[in-house]
Amino acid sequence: MQNLLILYEDNHIIAVNKKPSQLVQGDKTGDITLIDIIKEYLKKKYNKPGNIFLGLVHRLDRPASGVILFAKTSKALTRLNNMFKEKEIKKKYWAIVKNKPDAKSDTLIHYLVKNQEKNRSYAYDNEKLKTKKAILKYNVLKSTKTYYLLEVNLLTGRHHQIRCQLAKIDCPIKGDLKYGFPRSNKNASIHLHARNLEFIHPVQNTKIKIEANPPDDVIWNEIMK
Repeated sequence: MQNLLILYEDNHIIAVNKKPSQLVQGDKTGDITLIDIIKEYLKKKYNKPGNIFLGLVHRLDRPASGVILFAKTSKALTRLNNMFKEKEIKKKYWAIVKNKPDAKSDTLIHYLVKNQEKNRSYAYDNEKLKTKKAILKYNVLKSTKTYYLLEVNLLTGRHHQIRCQLAKIDCPIKGDLKYGFPRSNKNASIHLHARNLEFIHPVQNTKIKIEANPPDDVIWNEIMK
């Protein structure tokens, strides 16, 4: 079993720090998924026979890293799905970009359309046919000689939203060839990290904040100093 970076676990939920380039759920590649790994972990830890229930609450792009939350019970899954739908779960992301944004902090509003064949989204300044409104807030946290660290709050949840909107303001995320960064990262990752989740526990009704450290690489380590 591959190593899991478990951030939080109780009887109802489990949160892990997804590694860059790790696949969350099955796709045409047939690569082993994070869901497979967690199910195997739960099976061994609790000595459970048969199928393991594990509900995927939200998604994280394969090249990205960071906090991802799963439900261990159907009750928790139903409630968490509703909380995401009602925007009751706060998510913060970190992104490393090479170009400095025009403003230190700003709210970006674009209209996104997804191209299914190319698995990418396109951003427009004005509403067009089949577009969906996308809103995020960003703040420049710090910089090095080469890069800028942006903290991003998502106000909507669109396909590749952060990647697409930052590229639209000429700040593509490091390593993100699909959205205009000139070079890929060696491990096919991008420097987009789900930093934390804040929510009310779906069963225990307590406030939960789960935070994930960025991956151990030269750029993240430099900017975290």
